[in-house]
Amino acid sequence: MKKIEKAPDWNRKDLIKQSLHLLIDKESKLLIDKINDKYLYWTKIKNHIATKKTDPKILWTAIKLSRMLNVKLLTFGKYIFNYNLTNYMQKELHNLDLHIGGQLSAKNLILPDDKERYLISSIMEEAIASSQIEGAITTRKNAKIMLKKGTSPKTKSEQMIVNNYLTIKQIVEIQNEDITKEKLLQIHKLITNRTLDDSKDEGTLRKNNEIKVIDATDGKVAHIPPNYTELPELLSQLFRFFNKQENQFVHPIVKACIIHFMVGFIHPFVDGNGRVARALFYWYLLKNGYWLTEYLSISRLIVKSKTQYAKAFKYTEIDENDLSYFITYNIKTTVLAFESLKEYIQRKINEKKQYLHFQKIKDINERQALILKWINDEPDILLTVKEIENRLNVSNQTGRNDLLKLVKKQYLQLIEIDKKSKAFCKNNNFDKILKKELKRIK
Repeated sequence: MKKIEKAPDWNRKDLIKQSLHLLIDKESKLLIDKINDKYLYWTKIKNHIATKKTDPKILWTAIKLSRMLNVKLLTFGKYIFNYNLTNYMQKELHNLDLHIGGQLSAKNLILPDDKERYLISSIMEEAIASSQIEGAITTRKNAKIMLKKGTSPKTKSEQMIVNNYLTIKQIVEIQNEDITKEKLLQIHKLITNRTLDDSKDEGTLRKNNEIKVIDATDGKVAHIPPNYTELPELLSQLFRFFNKQENQFVHPIVKACIIHFMVGFIHPFVDGNGRVARALFYWYLLKNGYWLTEYLSISRLIVKSKTQYAKAFKYTEIDENDLSYFITYNIKTTVLAFESLKEYIQRKINEKKQYLHFQKIKDINERQALILKWINDEPDILLTVKEIENRLNVSNQTGRNDLLKLVKKQYLQLIEIDKKSKAFCKNNNFDKILKKELKRIK
């Protein structure tokens, strides 16, 4: 990532005096509100079209003053952080309250019969994407095949994905519990299993200051974490922030964003901090009633905007620990993840409509109809009992019975992959039999 230019000193009497009129001028105030909704940093503002009329330093000063008017402060150890609640944040927080935490309209988004299937898919997506952010090299397709088939990971990248998958499932189980040092270390051990250079670092806090956050794009130092001797105090305060409602109310989604940032800032581990940070973000939202978070793949959106994700961290640190940059980015990402989920569900509903005619085939159940649709859509697909078990969330015996029944009806045929492995593929009579059955239905 290109080095970020530090913003000019805005806290000068001459600049403040020249900028005050912008805060009361109606047109200028609308511009400042628009900039704050996007929470733009100095480098974006100095090239803004409005600076052709106004000195960018004066505009920046007016923006900083507006941000200071309703600033909220937080302290972790000796570090003071601040944030604002912009119009954009409040609007989207309200919408997210209704949609990912709502008990009425949100409950109707996913039908009861589909919940388990969507949940498994979303956990897989989140596990894959969170690993890819940290450098896991694989395709979503191959990773999902591995998870669905339950095969053992063969590479570090595959191990990272399996670890993330198991970690998210674990968090879903303990979602209502408070976080403790022991649970944090357990999460780290689970999420880094067999992926660190030294296995002794799994589930262990760092014991020195040799760790620096390096920018993957240019190899330069992006962040120097606090001294390791500060970890006990910082983590103790983070746990308290996670577990208890402070005197100063902090919206749960905002709080989850701050927790996410603070794990990255504190950097308590030698490696795996990013994965742990996203896991705690996920945990905190579930703990506070945002049940639909289970079905969101927020990391998949982060993968697509890794530069903006990194800049959100950097802008916060370089601009007086203003967390609003990071909060804005995360809210935007969560909104996009929810929209993506709605599109995914609609797509699945449409697919379900498409295979309704398969369900009309005599003596075929819903699972077998779905398998027939997969074969019809992907003629070269190979299916195993384990994959059916994972895809449809059924027992091994149920999956085997479904496949063998389709073999008996000559839709599928059983083949040997090797001496130990068998799979099911499209039978040569598939098209002929299917055409005959569909014609009979019509």
